[in-house]
Amino acid sequence: MIPTTLGDENPYNVLPRDIFPVIQSVSHFFVEDVRTARRFIKKIDPERNIDSLEFFEINKRTRYADLSEFFAKYATEHDFGVISEAGCPGVADPGADVVRIAHQRGIIVKPIVGPSSILLSLMASGMNGQQFAFAGYIPVKHPARGKAIKHLEHRVYYEDQTQIFIETPYRNNSLMQDLVRTLDEKTLLCVACDLTLETEYIATKPVREWKKGLPDLHKRPAIFLIGK
Repeated sequence: MIPTTLGDENPYNVLPRDIFPVIQSVSHFFVEDVRTARRFIKKIDPERNIDSLEFFEINKRTRYADLSEFFAKYATEHDFGVISEAGCPGVADPGADVVRIAHQRGIIVKPIVGPSSILLSLMASGMNGQQFAFAGYIPVKHPARGKAIKHLEHRVYYEDQTQIFIETPYRNNSLMQDLVRTLDEKTLLCVACDLTLETEYIATKPVREWKKGLPDLHKRPAIFLIGK
């Protein structure tokens, strides 16, 4: 399980050194996006012949049967690398099915340390790190979005549980507006944007303070947390 950078930064600045020999030795990869994975591997190992590598793309359209067939073809002869689009594979992406099949086949699964926007944002938020939940994407359309926001806020106050969620980057500003319009003014809202990049922005404020001015998050990878 090979973590990648969270953005277009130098991998040597944010990834542990033991990732590099793994990538240099593995020739078969499950990846969320082939083009992104090829660019990432080339950054790590500029001398690597990318065309000699085998890639199997995993996304919401990937069939479980196709994954099993790929394993059956290569599992006895090769190690596999699983690479996410950004951050840690198997967390908020389709890598879990690959790992499940590996366990079923008795194949050793080794996770490698790397950046996770979920954990980095929680660490920097000042919110409850003992109890928290990642809700993934919340509904886009109203009234379902408003109901989802209030449900997450309910869990903050009645379960003392920090709520973490994301949005497609081009809809970040719209989500931010909906959050400050829907949440109670005393609820804490954290925005963590461009994590590990030079433009990194992290701020936690009560909603009443956010109403005085909102950051521009358009097309920037961001993660949102609410707490008390």
